[in-house]
Parts: sequence; structure tokens; C-alpha cells
Amino acid sequence: MRYFLAIFAVCVLATVGVLGFRGTHFRRPPLYIFPDMERQPKLRPQTANAFFDDGMSSRLLVAGTIARSQPIQVGDKLIYPWQDTPVTTGRVTGTTNFVELNPLPVTAELMQRGERVFNINCAACHSRLGDGNGTPKRINAMAVVGNLHDKRIVEMTDGELFNTVSYGKNLMQGYAGTVPIRDRWAAIAYLRALQLSRLGSLDEVPEAARGALKK
Repeated sequence: MRYFLAIFAVCVLATVGVLGFRGTHFRRPPLYIFPDMERQPKLRPQTANAFFDDGMSSRLLVAGTIARSQPIQVGDKLIYPWQDTPVTTGRVTGTTNFVELNPLPVTAELMQRGERVFNINCAACHSRLGDGNGTPKRINAMAVVGNLHDKRIVEMTDGELFNTVSYGKNLMQGYAGTVPIRDRWAAIAYLRALQLSRLGSLDEVPEAARGALKK
């Protein structure tokens, strides 16, 4: 036992002597196995740097650079994706409550855009009718795809639908990284139109348009 303790003590002293204690400052740093993980060559903002001719580390944007985020025009306001607003989060500002209705004005242009976005991103699984009989169901009858006309989904708030479209649910992936915010709201507006076409009553159709309906 004596020899074991002695050998253990020597090992501890050797380890501390080579590596040092965690968080201890030395004039000469301890041995780093992978030093590039902590000490990386980089440019610090607002400091001088001799690498560039003008001696500045902070660089201007390259000509033709495309901004990563574009503001959304809502009325007379410009809303950016990083702001905490119903348009960007689908929730009442400063709360975790979903907004009841689409915060964007539902126009013919928005509906046309929504149809295009829905058919590109949603119809493959949910079908163009939104009834869940898309490609997965045709390939495998046991596939589980949501029927967007189910009561549960129809009764969801627009904000909750936006959250699901953005971040996904169950086997469905989220589209926050590939579909812009305005397009997500447009697809939700179009989905509501699909639901009305299936579940709406004749009383909800304007009288002038009732004659164009097919029985």
C-alpha cells in the first residue's frame, strides 16, 4: 500500500507540474494538448492589424453582399426577424401566448404567394388539398401525416400554426431556416382558405358569389 500511495503521489505531482491547476495563471502557460482550441488566430474588432493595407481589423462589407435578414413591411412599420413581435414569433409580445389571427393583412397577393409556398413545401406530404394524402401515404398506407382539416388543427390559433411550421412537430421538420417569415404566414393564410373550402357553410359565402359554386 505504501508503494501505491508513493507512486500515486508522484503521478499527481508530475501531472500538476506539467499541466498546472485549472484556472491558475502562469507567466508561462501550462502544456496544451490542443492549443488551437483556445488560442486561435483571429481579428479583433476595432483594433489595429498589420495584415491589411489600411491597418484596420474591422472590414467593410464586400460589394454586393446580401443581408441575412430583410425587414417585413407591416403597415407603416418595418419589422426585422430578430424583433420580439407577433409577426416574427407568432406570440403576443412579451408573453408565451399564441396570437389568434394572422398579423399580416390577408390580401389577394398574400393568398397567391401562400398557395405557391404551400404547394412547394407542404403539399408533398399533406397533398394540395391539405387532407394528408400526399406522397408518403401513396407510398406507404401506414404513414402518419396530419390531415389539416382535422378539428384539432382547424381550432389551432394562427400563431400556433406558425410555431409548428417554424419549428416542426413530431416527424415534421421545421421550416424557419428555409422559408421566410412572410412566406410562412402566407402559407397559413392559404391553409385557412383550404379549410374554409372544405368545412365552410353556404351562409359564409357572399351572396354574389354563391351562383358560381358547383354542387
